[in-house]
Amino acid sequence: MVEIDKETGLPKDLLDFGEITKETQKIKIREIARRFGKIVTMVSGFEDDKEAKRLGKEMKKKLACGGTVKKRVIELQGKHSVKVKEILLKDGYKEEQIDA
Repeated sequence: MVEIDKETGLPKDLLDFGEITKETQKIKIREIARRFGKIVTMVSGFEDDKEAKRLGKEMKKKLACGGTVKKRVIELQGKHSVKVKEILLKDGYKEEQIDA
C-alpha cells in the first residue's frame, strides 16, 4: 500500500521535491585569490543547507582537497572550477543553471 503524506494528502512517491529544487537553483562557481596567492573555489547558490553540506563533503573527497561549507557556500582549497562543474552535472544539476 502507498504511504500518504499527512500535510499534502498525496502519495509520497509523487513528492520528490529534491529534483525540482535542483532544476530551479542558479549555481555560481568562482575562483578567488586569497592571502599569499592561494586560490579558493567558491560554489554558491544552494537553497538547502543539507544539500550544500552533502555536496561539499562529496567534492572534497573526489577532488582530494580541503574545504568548508559556510552559509550554503562551499569553499574548496585550490583551482577546481572545471571538475566541480562536472560533479554538479553528474549529480543532476542542469548545465544552463551552472554559471562557471
